[in-house]
Amino acid sequence: MAEKSGFSDEEKLAMSERAAELRREQEGKRSKKQPEADVLEAISQMSNESAEIALNIHNLVTELTPQLSAKTYYGMPAYANKDGKVVLFFQSKDKFKTRYSTLGFNDLAQLDDGDMWPTAFGILNWSKKVESKIRELLAKAVQ
Repeated sequence: MAEKSGFSDEEKLAMSERAAELRREQEGKRSKKQPEADVLEAISQMSNESAEIALNIHNLVTELTPQLSAKTYYGMPAYANKDGKVVLFFQSKDKFKTRYSTLGFNDLAQLDDGDMWPTAFGILNWSKKVESKIRELLAKAVQ
């Protein structure tokens, strides 16, 4: 079977979503809604499993890191610092048809631990253990 080259339909859609986000930012415009409403809308379009995880993460970020603001990033829920730079984001397993969802942290997150550390975490289901780990990561990310 020949290997498919180029971007998948899902990747093309994500790039298109990001281009629209950047255009709005450059024009100094917000969406017709508000950034948090955009995030909640993105969550509402996910499967029930992914939406539950994303909404729980959203609630934790809102509670524990009020210095971060919600926005979309490649059409995904994300949370940015006061300069608008994304610190963390949630990628639904539905977005790119993967086995698990991912909570990712960009280099602004203070997760450093020696010479090597993880910056993305796969999540299959929401649980007290997952919530506890995310609480730890959020505290470390914005220290």
